[in-house]
Amino acid sequence: MTTFKPLEITAISTITQMMQDFYAIDNYPMNIEVAKELFHEFISNEHLGKSWLIYYENEIVGYLILTFVFSFEYSGKIAFIDELFIKKTARGKGIGKEAIQFIQQEVPKLSLKLVYLEVEPHNENAQKLYLAHDFVIHNRKLMKYKVTK
Repeated sequence: MTTFKPLEITAISTITQMMQDFYAIDNYPMNIEVAKELFHEFISNEHLGKSWLIYYENEIVGYLILTFVFSFEYSGKIAFIDELFIKKTARGKGIGKEAIQFIQQEVPKLSLKLVYLEVEPHNENAQKLYLAHDFVIHNRKLMKYKVTK
């Protein structure tokens, strides 16, 4: 059985360890101390979003982070699935499917108008999962501006 429990400050070390594993898949840089600080800020401000640890048979097998944005185009609060990670040992058990269904059930509770996500081009399994759960390919290009210090 899969359950989703809101992330608490006491579990920040657990989630940041999994985050390191997630970022390593695509060789993304990660500063674990910065991530821990960000989680303290994120958890303490409910307007930023929600995060959950994913449990399967009472074992932590992943996490889910949903961040909030206000959009005039979509008439209110929208969200971004910032991260969805399932440990390699827990993949193929339908947990990702349950995570997407969980988020879809949370949408009306959180008064969200839309949920965005991004997926790596090589991650075909994730793309199939999202498409099977009514996500569609957005016809716009995602662009970014990064502030450098």
